[in-house]
Amino acid sequence: MIDRSGRSSELSGRGGFIEVLRQGGFRLIWTAQVLAQLGDKFLMFSLIILAYRLSHGSKQVAFTLLAYTVPAVVIAPLAGVFADRHDRKLIMWTTSLGRALIVALIPLSARIPVFQNDFWHLIVLTFAFSAVGQLFSPAEAAAIPTVVAKRSLMTANSMVMMTMVLTLLGGGALAPVVSRVDIYAPYWWAAALFTIAAVLILLAPIPRIPLLPRDKNRHPFRQVLVEVSEGLTHLGRSRVLMGSFLQLSLAVLVMFTMFTLAPAYVSTVVGITDQDSYLVLGPASAGAILGSVLLGQFGRGINRRWLISLGLLATGATLIGLATLPSLSGFLAGGRHDRTVVLAVFSLALGLEFGTLIIPAATYIMERTEDQVRGRVFSLLYMVVNGLTALPVLVAATLSDAIGTATVIGWLGGSLAAAGVV
Repeated sequence: MIDRSGRSSELSGRGGFIEVLRQGGFRLIWTAQVLAQLGDKFLMFSLIILAYRLSHGSKQVAFTLLAYTVPAVVIAPLAGVFADRHDRKLIMWTTSLGRALIVALIPLSARIPVFQNDFWHLIVLTFAFSAVGQLFSPAEAAAIPTVVAKRSLMTANSMVMMTMVLTLLGGGALAPVVSRVDIYAPYWWAAALFTIAAVLILLAPIPRIPLLPRDKNRHPFRQVLVEVSEGLTHLGRSRVLMGSFLQLSLAVLVMFTMFTLAPAYVSTVVGITDQDSYLVLGPASAGAILGSVLLGQFGRGINRRWLISLGLLATGATLIGLATLPSLSGFLAGGRHDRTVVLAVFSLALGLEFGTLIIPAATYIMERTEDQVRGRVFSLLYMVVNGLTALPVLVAATLSDAIGTATVIGWLGGSLAAAGVV
């Protein structure tokens, strides 16, 4: 049974993907999220190509990526406050439409002579695009529990996780192909995807939540600081909730680090070329998708905290296994084919464990946060994941060059296993 908000009754059906997709509100939000994610990845990979084409330098490409990532740190906390103070549906469809317009400005500006060989206007548009996009994510995360029954949140988050991986792979593969036809074609595709996403959100029955009263006598800047601190206070009230937040951040940090160290690992540890890093990334992505499917269809009745703890322990054990592979005489004695098969199996397990860790953690946070503060909690999570992970990843990469990739991966595995025990 579906109520006016598109939310399924707690008593209906047995669960799984079919039941969740029958919930009109979530179906529209999820489809819009798929299109927006694909448009975002189209833009990200296409920007790398265009920035190099305009500047002929890697430094300029780095500046472009920096303009894409900096707003995640600067604006994310403010976006959470905004999501908890305004209509989330309005935020989601206007930001989708806003991103479509900004993306369209990239090919349109190429028709103006002064911008045809200019690189810096691309930086400005990239920053504006990313800044507007920061408002969408916490509003979406806060809105999902309002359109999905609590018992279906695990399945809903599994679908979101699965499509995030698929759109990352799809965008990375399609953007260079489309760019071959026309260097500006991916931006028109992305603009169209964001426009369709905006229409779908506009049609979605997302309920409005009652807003908490504000102190009108307080300075607006101080009011923002107070409301951000309320999100931190809400996390700190529950040891398990804070633990889920930190464990989720740690898991994403480790996976970012593994993706960074993959070329060094396959070349220095496994003894194959760094271009074969797809032997780590490909199976890991497939494992994350498989974990999302299994959890989404069959895992909603499993205790969240046990899943998180076991996921940390299993991921830690797999990383330690990857670190110890070079010391195994049988592994080193095997041929290239045998080593790559072993590596692919470990990577598949790592992706599977990552999926079974991040989905329950995100679900637990959704379940344990109130509607009025959920946007701020998730904005803090995005800030940590997108911004504060950069320094630890850089440190890990530096240590990898100094003490060896296998040693760093072993430390990462030990950290996750210890977190699971705690």
